Amino acid sequence: MKQGQNVLIGIGGGIAAYKICQLISHLYQAEISVQAVLTEAAQQFITPLTVSTLSRHHAYTDTDFWQNSARPLHIALGEWADLFVIAPLTANTLGKLACGLADNLMTNTVLASHCPILLAPAMNTDMWEQQSVQRNWRLLQHDPRYHVIEPTGGLLACDRAGKGRMAEPEQLQRTVQSLLYTQGKRDFLGKNILINSGGTQEYLDPVRFIGNPATGKMGSAIAQAAIDRGATVTLIHGGSSEIAVTPSPQLHLKRVVSAQQMYEAMTDHFAQADYAILSAAVADVKPADYYGNKLAKQDLPDCLPLVSVPDIAVALGQQKKPEQVLVGFAAQTGDFVKPAKEKLQRKTLDYIVANPIDREEGGFGSDCNQCVVLSKKGWEQEIPLCSKLQLAHYLLDIVRQT
Repeated sequence: MKQGQNVLIGIGGGIAAYKICQLISHLYQAEISVQAVLTEAAQQFITPLTVSTLSRHHAYTDTDFWQNSARPLHIALGEWADLFVIAPLTANTLGKLACGLADNLMTNTVLASHCPILLAPAMNTDMWEQQSVQRNWRLLQHDPRYHVIEPTGGLLACDRAGKGRMAEPEQLQRTVQSLLYTQGKRDFLGKNILINSGGTQEYLDPVRFIGNPATGKMGSAIAQAAIDRGATVTLIHGGSSEIAVTPSPQLHLKRVVSAQQMYEAMTDHFAQADYAILSAAVADVKPADYYGNKLAKQDLPDCLPLVSVPDIAVALGQQKKPEQVLVGFAAQTGDFVKPAKEKLQRKTLDYIVANPIDREEGGFGSDCNQCVVLSKKGWEQEIPLCSKLQLAHYLLDIVRQT
């Protein structure tokens, strides 16, 4: 992800502008070059000095736009940017973009650039729900240049509870990094991807269960990458961990607890999937008996009888149509490739991702991962240690070639 790392941020006038300071700081720490343009209204909320200090670049305003220079500023900025983020996007700027108007540095730079544009609105709920605002919002989504992050609900600065809250900096950062990789391409547009993530919990009684430390970060990263490439994603998430996917109309989320629930959800949705990616750490066994009341310590069995749970990968492999692509994961210790090859054949997968969980900076709960992708055609591809979002994109690049 080192090539094409220039992000131009257009900051609109709204209280949510304070969140952009954190985004700029995060991007700089990720070695992404950031420049910013502030509208006149934005300067009522944050200062150019704050932005320039965080970005290590001059923060541009309309005062700079009207200065004499050897080259027009809006053209220079438009050519520099690999991605243009406009956040917070106000109703005023949204209307200008929908009509192709340009009366300040930010909107002129939009028209003088060709890079993807990410829009993150923020406004009062009544403003957001106006028919004219919604019409403009829908109109921009028909333009392939524009990528959007819907506002969320919650308590707004105006004390109104409703939709209009801008996405959080972490959500913006995930989408920014994903779009820098894809350069705005939507190569999974029209495709349905079914993903499972997290771990399952097999309860002995209401407070005790057999489980594992899976957090779902890998599955969340795959879902994020797929959404940013145009796919419709159904994510079946096990456990209570946070789902790190930026909210999107393309995301359909279902939470489950047990392996049986995950099995039922996956088999229910598999027929509609073009791709199924099984990144969850699903239990192999469960307690043979479940006790409806908490067992006293002295009543816990000395020997815990276990029974097998359904194997999701095997079941989907038996149902798979020729045009569907089925991808499994194998979290292993020691020699992690050999057992993955056996699973690839036994479970009739198209690909399996063999990842070592006993290495530093990888495995459960980590933000990074490494793996070897094995194909049923007999080839292998190693993906060295990288962020889970990067690995997700590399994996999608591989399976798209099927």
